[in-house]
Amino acid sequence: MKDFLTFRRMLMPIVIQILFWIGVASVVIAGVIVLVNGKGNDKYGGLAMIVLGPLGVRFYAEMLIVIFRMNDTLTDIKNNTAK
Repeated sequence: MKDFLTFRRMLMPIVIQILFWIGVASVVIAGVIVLVNGKGNDKYGGLAMIVLGPLGVRFYAEMLIVIFRMNDTLTDIKNNTAK
């Protein structure tokens, strides 16, 4: 708890994971809606949303997580060199 209150433990990676799953669900639902209600070539757009949408959301979430992982790694390096 002390690490959380002194900002040594990050909360944002957990929030990013939650937002990732919300984003995946939103993209898939939107893709299904476009697939069902679309006409002609719109159906291919809906299928592309279902397949490529979660990949795009994953890419964005991973880019954000990398920043926090770098912070954790640098903190570990700092702690190991301080000993």
